[in-house]
Amino acid sequence: MTGRGYLVLGATGGIGSAVCSLLVARGAGVLASGRDPRKLAHLRAAHGVTAIEADARDPGAVERCMAAAAERTGHLDGVVNCVGSILLKPAHLTSFEEWQATLDVNLGTAFLAVKYGAKALGGRGGSIVLVASAAARVGLANHEAVAAAKAGVVGLTRSAAATYAARGVRVNCVAPGLVRTPLTERITASPAAERASLAMHPLGRLGEPGDVARAIVFLLDPENDWITGQALGVDGGLGSLKVRADPVA
Repeated sequence: MTGRGYLVLGATGGIGSAVCSLLVARGAGVLASGRDPRKLAHLRAAHGVTAIEADARDPGAVERCMAAAAERTGHLDGVVNCVGSILLKPAHLTSFEEWQATLDVNLGTAFLAVKYGAKALGGRGGSIVLVASAAARVGLANHEAVAAAKAGVVGLTRSAAATYAARGVRVNCVAPGLVRTPLTERITASPAAERASLAMHPLGRLGEPGDVARAIVFLLDPENDWITGQALGVDGGLGSLKVRADPVA
């Protein structure tokens, strides 16, 4: 991926940071975007990325990030949106403000990544990768708002892949299970909650940022340019498997 240029929105999170690290290690130029200047400075120092402070919920800010990424590397080859949030509440306890915020952060930013990413990549083609969730694939209690938003990301992925295929723009998403990141610390910090989460993942462990980052970079890689419109589960089996209570002998 030497000489290629990528924009990572939500780069200061656990998965976004891991994506930046992998892309740089493979020789790519990276523009990292986020809202926390301290974390952006750390990314810049640790990985040599170009960092820009921006709110991915703001259409103008996302459009400026696309232009800055293209200027940084001379061209843009791919866009990743790692912006997201987790709201664990049943619908009857979720306020309309919480519902709207969950949609804005998870689905709204994905839409803006596609809207401006497709335009920026349309001249030479490239790859857009979004982040959905295993919660969009299997019913999980108390996930109504985030599951709806992430299911929207899957639908957006497939429709946009069909729309922009003729321009050479591939659109895919990954659908992680529970990953150990700063965003999920309030879940994994509780021993009881962590045990319950482990039991839901057939492979018996939670995800690490690198698990998801490697899948994202795989979808960005031009060597894999016959893949589009896919929602790749990176979830330890959570989204598609139901394991036996007693292991097979």
